[in-house]
Amino acid sequence: MASGTEGHAHGTAMAVADALGARGEAHVWWWRTPEHTDPADLPLLDTEEFRRALSLPAERDAAAFVRSRAAARRALAGLFGLGPGDIALGRRSCPGCGDGSHGPPKLVVPDLGLPLSMSRTAGCGIFALGAGASIGVDAESVRPVRGSATTDADLTVAERDHLAALRPGPERDAAFYRIWTRKEAVVKATGLGLSGVELGLLETHPGREGPVRVTHTHRGRTTAWTVEDLRLLDGVAVALARPAGPAAHGPVHHHTDH
Repeated sequence: MASGTEGHAHGTAMAVADALGARGEAHVWWWRTPEHTDPADLPLLDTEEFRRALSLPAERDAAAFVRSRAAARRALAGLFGLGPGDIALGRRSCPGCGDGSHGPPKLVVPDLGLPLSMSRTAGCGIFALGAGASIGVDAESVRPVRGSATTDADLTVAERDHLAALRPGPERDAAFYRIWTRKEAVVKATGLGLSGVELGLLETHPGREGPVRVTHTHRGRTTAWTVEDLRLLDGVAVALARPAGPAAHGPVHHHTDH
């Protein structure tokens, strides 16, 4: 039986989740990733995460992974009024194959039924939680794009034409990563990831500021997503995908954890 303190904490978390769902909101946190693993982050990892961190050959990659998992727990703890050690993360089963080893992240404790998404790129991590059934976030460090990107098979005709009309340089680079993060945010929100997804069929409407509506079809089933670009930090493109419709059209709250 839960103690009075535990019951109160769970009740507080439920109240926060209910309010978030009623308003269709999302929360997005971002942080800088360290060059070296911070010992303070390690106690917040579970056994599987600890083993994965040890398997990463590059210290920078291991440090980024460890920080992201610890930062996600701290973010959720702050939102729900819990301790970081009280947060348990897992994975949902992949909707494509049913495998639980590579599905989207899941909030196990507290079990509130809220969708999560995570992304890392050079120097930073992003974590998102929202109302509705699904959410997807993707971040990419903006860097120079080769001219061949305008003919990439993962782009639609309209996307290739949009890039070709831009002069090589910062504007084209930003447009390419706007396209790419919008696509990845959608495939993350579907839970399928990049495996088996024809990115060349995902039209992201890069000429529009957004939010934009993107449709995704898998095995004859089409879903619709509202995708918006998030301006969180210089030099990083970030996109957030939520189910189209009123259930997840509330405001997006940004949080920074340096």
